[in-house]
Amino acid sequence: MTSAQFPNPAQPAHRRTEGTPVADDRVPHALPDTPATPVPPRADDPAQYVPRAVPGDPGGAFSRASERATDGSVQEPAVSVWTTAQTSPAAQRKGRYVAESTAHPAKMLPAVAAHAIAHYTQPGDLVLDPMCGIGTTLVEAVHAGRRAAGIEYEPHWVDVARANLVLAHHAGVAHEGRVFHGDARQIASLLPPEYLGQAALVVTSPPYGPSTHGQVAVAPGKGIQKYHHLYGNTLDRGNLANIGHHRLLSGFTRILAGLVPFLRPGGHIAITIRPWREHAELIDLPSQILACGLHAGLIPVERCVALLARAAEHDLVPRGSFFQRDFIRKQREAGLPLHLIAHEDVLVFRTPLNSLSSRKLKQLQREPKWSSASLSGLDTGVRN
Repeated sequence: MTSAQFPNPAQPAHRRTEGTPVADDRVPHALPDTPATPVPPRADDPAQYVPRAVPGDPGGAFSRASERATDGSVQEPAVSVWTTAQTSPAAQRKGRYVAESTAHPAKMLPAVAAHAIAHYTQPGDLVLDPMCGIGTTLVEAVHAGRRAAGIEYEPHWVDVARANLVLAHHAGVAHEGRVFHGDARQIASLLPPEYLGQAALVVTSPPYGPSTHGQVAVAPGKGIQKYHHLYGNTLDRGNLANIGHHRLLSGFTRILAGLVPFLRPGGHIAITIRPWREHAELIDLPSQILACGLHAGLIPVERCVALLARAAEHDLVPRGSFFQRDFIRKQREAGLPLHLIAHEDVLVFRTPLNSLSSRKLKQLQREPKWSSASLSGLDTGVRN
């Protein structure tokens, strides 16, 4: 990886164009290879250029011509591998998240959210997360100079997400951050009408793979005890994590469809997902979520991977949890040659370029569900 190029997504000149379509009827363009004079890598850059095979190019040849934006500026090549685990999860959250955040069973890596925000938005843009948990997307967005709003179903995590936004505010961040409490499947009755057609980006992740989450403790005479590995009350059927897999997919499709009116034309939705195993069988959740996006009317534009392992010079250094390592060990003892999953899939969709008509927006705003009573007590926000 010593010769790899590290684009800097924080600089406007380095903003990338959309990558290879994963499900489109248009023929994707070839991606440029590494330039003859590579830019020296920076240790804090999250993106590493990895050439991708291009459909319709069986010879594997890449165009040497640089991609150019409409204004004539040279664009960095799109990347498909995000090196988002160069530092540990604890180091990424240190100082930005309250201690209570640790207990959440499925936290997104801050570097993953930050990478997506840097690539698909500009300062001042609105970023949403309909299943925001401890508010990782929101915190990273406001620290990057964006506005942010999220929805969370479980009251405890609503409080934690709001506390994390307050922490950002105390650190000098003055950008708006808001958390709403409710079921994201009812998103039209939770977000205020002024957000319609405004969001540049959604960053979110569905609940998945409970065996991959949690904390451990060792007590004398009791062995290893697992805790903080469940999504709230397991009897609460309103929580997507507690319903059957097919109903989870149906509910997530409904959430994606509900987000469309709130996104601006061409706005992006970045979804992080990882497969998991049940009884040694791999559950291909990324492909299922791709189908959800298509059913919701979204246009898929990229399929990337966000590393959960540190990229060293010649290999990957895993950061698997105790439960992941224990599961792999037991499966190998049973004769199944499994390996630690070292990345999350990132599916990137966008909305159509044609916007909702002003008449349609006014109709949505006049819906009876928009009432001050429905929003009271939900907005805690930290804003100017």
